[in-house]
Amino acid sequence: MTPDNLPETLHRGGSCSKSPYTLNYIHGSDLFGYVGIEAVLDQMRNKTMKVGFDFNIIVVGQSGLGKSTLVNTLFKSKVSRKSCSPEYEAKISKTVKLQKISHVIEEKGVKMKLTVIDTPGFGDQINNDNCWEPIIKYVNEQYEKYLREELNVNRKRRIPDNRVHCCIYFLPATGHRLRSIDIEFMKRLGRIVSIVPVIAKADTLTIEERQEFKERIRQDLASNGISVYPQKEYDEDPQERIINDRIRENIPFAVVGTDKEHQVNGNKVLGRKTKWGIIEVENVEHCEFAYLRDLVIRSHLQDLKDVTHNIHYETYRMQRLNESNVNFTEAGLIYMTEAVSVM
Repeated sequence: MTPDNLPETLHRGGSCSKSPYTLNYIHGSDLFGYVGIEAVLDQMRNKTMKVGFDFNIIVVGQSGLGKSTLVNTLFKSKVSRKSCSPEYEAKISKTVKLQKISHVIEEKGVKMKLTVIDTPGFGDQINNDNCWEPIIKYVNEQYEKYLREELNVNRKRRIPDNRVHCCIYFLPATGHRLRSIDIEFMKRLGRIVSIVPVIAKADTLTIEERQEFKERIRQDLASNGISVYPQKEYDEDPQERIINDRIRENIPFAVVGTDKEHQVNGNKVLGRKTKWGIIEVENVEHCEFAYLRDLVIRSHLQDLKDVTHNIHYETYRMQRLNESNVNFTEAGLIYMTEAVSVM
């Protein structure tokens, strides 16, 4: 809240009000001297560096779209299940089977426990009806585990966070429109997790084809009422809306992934070598991978976690606690649902 949009009971520079709930706004220039409030940022940073943090992403899309390669490119390390399994077989699963792998990544003293959940078998069958159900079940199971930990009598000081913070949904570069499976998946999952759609292997499209395809996808998202991240209703202020509007204008991101480096003008760059030249993955003139990386990691990672906790998990929590037939005592918890007051 800025000084220019304060409510009537909120006053600047120590002015008084007759209201019993007065909140005065004191500028730095009004202080007698240095207080040290800004030091809390260092405290927060030091604590984060000490304990680290969790970040969980699920990658969804049919086989052959480069999901593993893109995840490796995002985190500049071999973090995908495919990369970490020497005996990995690229065979098509008959059903959707979720598989996850976790790593602790440390950069400049900051530790992140990254969990990547893969969904082999999604969209690979002749009949793909309800292929999203195992994914919905998994997401809700993580909310349930977190809820039970919260309600436990002797709950842990730091509850393990296995909730899915982001879903990267891979669209094949068909150049046409969203398929029925894309629409049904994003409709259902968009209500419980933050979805970031991407056009996989976008180098198979020309620049003109890519732009036309992106526009058709945005039209399909709007006409089907599909909510993808970042949602307008979650923008907290005008400045954030301006930033997020720029992101929304580019969704879905047209991406290319690779873990191979090539020499370009004397510099090493991540890129895919073709007979026409090298596609530089992190060059926005070649593809939009950098936009995806910035959104998921550099600018909105904490917001993805906040939206998961404050929006998606809170919605699940309220629904569960409002179900009159839910009894948590079986799990050794102290509350019956009816006895819990929902804020």
